[in-house]
Amino acid sequence: MLRIRRFEEESMRQFKGGRIPGFLHTSVGQEAAIVGACLAIGDNDAMTGTHRSHGHPIGKGAHLNALMAELMGKEDGICKGRGGSMHFADKSVGIITESAIVGGGIPLATGCAFSAKVRGVDQVTLCFFGDGAVNQGAFHESLNMASLWKLAVIYLCENNLYAFTTSLAQSHGQTDIALRAPGYGMPGLTVDGQDVSAVYEAVARAVNRARVGEGPTLIVAETYRFDDHSFRSSSRVLGYRSTEEVERHKRDRDPILLYRNVLLEEGENEENLIAIEDEVTDAVKQALQFALASPMPRPETLPDYMFKSSLPGQSFAAELERS
Repeated sequence: MLRIRRFEEESMRQFKGGRIPGFLHTSVGQEAAIVGACLAIGDNDAMTGTHRSHGHPIGKGAHLNALMAELMGKEDGICKGRGGSMHFADKSVGIITESAIVGGGIPLATGCAFSAKVRGVDQVTLCFFGDGAVNQGAFHESLNMASLWKLAVIYLCENNLYAFTTSLAQSHGQTDIALRAPGYGMPGLTVDGQDVSAVYEAVARAVNRARVGEGPTLIVAETYRFDDHSFRSSSRVLGYRSTEEVERHKRDRDPILLYRNVLLEEGENEENLIAIEDEVTDAVKQALQFALASPMPRPETLPDYMFKSSLPGQSFAAELERS
């Protein structure tokens, strides 16, 4: 959780310094939902993320160096600088993709789980999305298909109460998102998304069900986004939530502080926690230096990794016309 927090804090500094192009959506405040879920799946299991997904690859085990380089659009980035903030992918740790489209990862995760069923493997797919995505058509179609075919997919809704600036109460006729699950014949439950252990236990149970062929589960992790929707918008200007509300969550519901207190209460030595904090700080500094030293992609490599005609000397347009 601390690796995600420190990585994103550094990302914010670099964004404000003009070194990260485009938009930047941070998950500060939502670390427990991410890490608790990722800890419950294996290295060979798959995962899809969202537009707010710097943390998900970190939770799944991706290296900070390549992630920071990707944010800066550098050649040594996790996607060679082609994806950027909202399109991290790393098949070495099972990250299929992230999607800038709200709910865009849901059908992809469902397709991945279907692939596992066809291949006859016990791979589970973990699918992250926000509360705004559950009103998207692909959510309903995917959950229905996954239930019919008993697919091994865990649908994990990070309910941070706001879809951009629209509150849950303003956009959902039924604000209990977990109640959507029975309509598709699957279990649905709500957990405290600021409690990493509670998230882990809920997802672990769902993973066990999925592995033995009992199908998907919808889990709603109640969490909170400490920052604005992105660093191209401002809650103070838009006024969709009060400063008092945000500060209250930061004070009382910070998942990292909550778990730090749990560890201390269980007898963990504070010096060990400080050592972890120092180690994480050093890792983020190393990632920053790696990214700054990485070269930009050469302009002539722009067409690389794109779809190309399989017929030598023939353009895609010509091949399409021929077909």
